[in-house]
Amino acid sequence: MKFNQDMLDEINILTQYDISNTEQGIKIHHDASEATIAAAARLFKKGLTDKVDGGYLTPIGKSASEHAHALSGLLKVN
Repeated sequence: MKFNQDMLDEINILTQYDISNTEQGIKIHHDASEATIAAAARLFKKGLTDKVDGGYLTPIGKSASEHAHALSGLLKVN
């Protein structure tokens, strides 16, 4: 399966979370791009975050964020 743009938008949000600090969430502001706002809503609907506009990661969301960070690290060009 290829990543589509919706998936990439969701991954981009997941990599914004600081996975070393579970007490820190994120807030997607109303002036963010429509794609970002929609991606945040999809993550909430999937049960990965606790708020429609970001919030905190759920346990499954933390796992997804860890994987997103790992993938991002593997794909970085030095």
